[in-house]
Amino acid sequence: MNLRAARAIGKMDITNVVGDVVIRRATVADAGVIAAVRIDSWRTTYRGIIPDDYLDGMKVEDSKAIWSRILAATSNAANVFVAEVDGEVLGFAAGMTLAEAKLGFDSELTAIYLEPSVQRAGIGRKLVAHVAAALASAGANNMLVWVLADNRPARQFYEMLGAELLAEQPFSWDGLDLQEAGYGWRTIRVN
Repeated sequence: MNLRAARAIGKMDITNVVGDVVIRRATVADAGVIAAVRIDSWRTTYRGIIPDDYLDGMKVEDSKAIWSRILAATSNAANVFVAEVDGEVLGFAAGMTLAEAKLGFDSELTAIYLEPSVQRAGIGRKLVAHVAAALASAGANNMLVWVLADNRPARQFYEMLGAELLAEQPFSWDGLDLQEAGYGWRTIRVN
């Protein structure tokens, strides 16, 4: 029985297997599972922040096509990592260096999503560390991340990792008017 099936029927406490987390670079073959993780996470995390009809209308096939294009592009400026337990992808994170600085920052954590059952188990921290290290290796000095302003758990996560609040502002996403908060780490370079 795989981890997802075991969790679905309540036979496994994921905290018992977190020590076996493997972080690796994502490949095009991961596009489908990345899409599924993203949608599962959005539906759990953003319920009450983003309209239900939008969340319920999200399709794995649409997201998979986008992630396939992202993962097929070869660039030193961008990276995507997945977190696996026993070969099953349970989360991912992505980052990129910026051609033009935003708020004085030269790179951005562009995505981090985990299966809801493994959130708050230390996997997100490991993913952010891998993205930050890859960006530092590509020459980035600092890193920015944007989060929905009403997403308190994510904001607390970034604050716990030492990010400082830089800005709050309105933005539009796929026809939705939302509020976002920008956080940043002033230094990510490890000497």
